[in-house]
Amino acid sequence: QVQLVESGGGLVQAGGSLRLSCAASGRTFSIYGMGWFRQAPGKEREFVAGISWSGGRAYYADSMKGRFTISRDNAKNRVYLQMNSLKPEDTAVYYCAAESFGAGDFGSWGQGTQVTVSS
Repeated sequence: QVQLVESGGGLVQAGGSLRLSCAASGRTFSIYGMGWFRQAPGKEREFVAGISWSGGRAYYADSMKGRFTISRDNAKNRVYLQMNSLKPEDTAVYYCAAESFGAGDFGSWGQGTQVTVSS
C-alpha cells in the first residue's frame, strides 16, 4: 500500500500560481506512475496530469497543457504540480494518485488539497 499526502493548496487570484506537492510513503518501490486529478463542486473527477516514476515521462489533459507542469523527485518520493495562469475554473479539490506495477490504474489516493482561484 502507498500512502499519499498532498499539500500546497490555497486561495490565489486569477492569473496567479500555486505549486502542489504530494508525499508518498509505504510501498513506494511499487510505484509505476503518479498523477494529479481534480474535482470541482458538482462535477466529476477529471485527470490533470501524470508522470512515469522511473523515466519521468509526463502527460497532460489537453486543457492543462502549457499552464500546468508535473514533476517528480524520486529521492524524496514526491511529485509536484506547478500551476500557472490560474483561472477561476481551476477551482477544485486536487488529488494525488499512484499507480503500482501491474495494477493498470491509480489505486492509491491522497485526501486532496483545496485550490480556490478568485476572479
